[in-house]
Amino acid sequence: MSVEDDHSPEGMTRRQLMRHTAWFGAAVVLTVTGGEVISQIARPGEQPVALAKDPNALRFVQISDSHLGFKGTANAAVEQSFADAIQQINALPYRSDFVVHTGDLTHLSTPAQFDQVKQMMGGLNTGHVFTVPGEHDSIDDHGQKYRKAFGKGTVGDGWYSFDLGGVHFISLVNTLSLESLGHLGKDQVEFVRQDTAKLSADTPIVVFSHIPLFALYPKWGWGTDDATQALSYLKRFSSVTCLNGHIHQLFTKTEGNITFHSATTTAYPLPRPGERPAPTPVTLPAGKLKDALGIREVQYVEGNDRLAIKDVKLA
Repeated sequence: MSVEDDHSPEGMTRRQLMRHTAWFGAAVVLTVTGGEVISQIARPGEQPVALAKDPNALRFVQISDSHLGFKGTANAAVEQSFADAIQQINALPYRSDFVVHTGDLTHLSTPAQFDQVKQMMGGLNTGHVFTVPGEHDSIDDHGQKYRKAFGKGTVGDGWYSFDLGGVHFISLVNTLSLESLGHLGKDQVEFVRQDTAKLSADTPIVVFSHIPLFALYPKWGWGTDDATQALSYLKRFSSVTCLNGHIHQLFTKTEGNITFHSATTTAYPLPRPGERPAPTPVTLPAGKLKDALGIREVQYVEGNDRLAIKDVKLA
């Protein structure tokens, strides 16, 4: 099944999205217990399933869309929200193997904003910090300032892969050649093919990107026009998880062997698809902002087929 089989030619319609309403604004938890994958929607006020306390597990944290430099009523203190997220990660009962930021680190891609986010992430208690760029990180220079700050060890326009704890990770860049949708380009699609060609089919694959790699809501640019070709090279693997940001809210979708998880933001919420004419920042009532912000914990225990994913509100 392709990533667009149950979509209209323009992707999900408003009616189709309404069937997925439960996934928005709720913590989606996938827990592996005795080899069985259990999914749960943890609504505000409910206690989500805890991740397994396995000392040999691979654990990492995803943060996204910090938008340092944003000035607006939706969040007048994005720097403080990001600092709160970092503090929350450092307070976890384990030291994460790494933290990944899935784009829009900055709001206007200025050198000062890149320097600030780099310094702040330097305070994370983790083994490694990885990033992918968002469209706000390459506003006027095709991502050159981003790559100067965060591009060490990458290839092409900033993509790369690595192996850790029995998992193969691929970090993609789909924000540099934007027209109406995200775009990978032939060189990056070929990178995916070559990068995975020698891997065993039972290798768990995790893909990071900023814009979703499926047609979530193309009317707002929430999709990647050439993702189907890149994902075709991953069909032979038993477990593929794609983690993205960009839409500032939780959304989960499974197509065949691939599960897509959109993360929330540390900055400000965006409307649900079709609720407004455009995806502009939403100003929430006083005291409600942190309910829409959060971080994502991810765990992998070798021998299990899937990752355990826990989305947590900003404390």
